[in-house]
Amino acid sequence: MVTPDVTAEIHGFSHPGATPTPWTVGLEHVTEADTFWLSTVRPDGRPHATPLIAVWHGDAIWFTTGPDERKAKNLAENPSCVLTTGRSDLVEGGLDVVLEGVAEQVTDEAELQPIADAFTAKYGTKTWHFVVCDGAFSHPDRGGRALVFRVPPVRGLGFRKGDMFSQTTWSFSS
Repeated sequence: MVTPDVTAEIHGFSHPGATPTPWTVGLEHVTEADTFWLSTVRPDGRPHATPLIAVWHGDAIWFTTGPDERKAKNLAENPSCVLTTGRSDLVEGGLDVVLEGVAEQVTDEAELQPIADAFTAKYGTKTWHFVVCDGAFSHPDRGGRALVFRVPPVRGLGFRKGDMFSQTTWSFSS
């Protein structure tokens, strides 16, 4: 796993004396999260959000979508997006993570195979079993086509809650 060069600073509403959450802690939450929310922008400017699964690999977060789904159409027009994960409660030590970036569709099959393997390692093959096929993912039994996107984060937010509320801004160098 590649850890990008990241600066962490406290911003927003934070308890006095709060310190920035290190990116290594944020990355741990990202790699362990089962689901994420992807926010994109429709061609008419309205927002669109949808849950999905994702994996962290290399220096980016990766997800898939069908070519006819709203998020794929939105990303074709405007690749800027946000991926969010966290908890809905205020549990001590909880951390919500927001990653902003530009989605890049990846079609190179040599680059896609380790991503398919990462999805298998994280989620198994019972529900999502991705195999590389014609520059995308497919399911070996059900077929179909899933486009694959990589989002190297350019900015992130970490919202610590429960014990000491803080808002960390992570800046990723390219």
